[in-house]
Amino acid sequence: MSPPIDFKLRRRTLLAGTAAAAAFASVPRGEAAAQTQSKPAGPETTTVTLNVNGEARELTVDNRTTLLDALREHLKLTGTKKGCDHGQCGACTCTVNGERINSCLSLAVMHDGDEVQTIEGIGQPESMDPMQAAFVEHDGFQCGYCTPGQIQSARKVIEEIRAGIPSHVTGDLTAEIAITDAEIRERMSGNICRCGAYANILAAITQVAEESA
Repeated sequence: MSPPIDFKLRRRTLLAGTAAAAAFASVPRGEAAAQTQSKPAGPETTTVTLNVNGEARELTVDNRTTLLDALREHLKLTGTKKGCDHGQCGACTCTVNGERINSCLSLAVMHDGDEVQTIEGIGQPESMDPMQAAFVEHDGFQCGYCTPGQIQSARKVIEEIRAGIPSHVTGDLTAEIAITDAEIRERMSGNICRCGAYANILAAITQVAEESA
């Protein structure tokens, strides 16, 4: 059993605490609330220029705006989808300076002057990118919601393997990396298809890899 706490209230401590409480009570409620609120460290909005699909686009955004929301809500490029908004589903995948990212996890103000490519910049129905055509040929989608992000990742997966960038399943880091089913599955694991079209997506990526070898 713990010994009792030896606590003694001294007169000086009591008087100091009482004086502080009285001083705070004399401050008007609105003024007291204002004193507890910190002032912003800087401006709340920023003007940035994004080079989106080869075109410079200037916009002023709240500093908290994600790149995903800047694309969808400000630039009306709705091909990039908002799924989980937590970087877990891959629906928002786009490329920035040639690298694929989850645009829901990146702030727009971080990308002033960057090259951003969305699904709209890859191809159109009348002139599809080979990966888009392969997804259509192999029925690599059902509802289609995740498809833009899947295609963005699929194109970069082939580039990453050929650039010699290893993945978790790469066995030999000194040898040339082969484009295998295991490598593709591992690298595409960040893109979720709730319809379950994974086998068809794999077939589409494999076809493009073989045709472009």
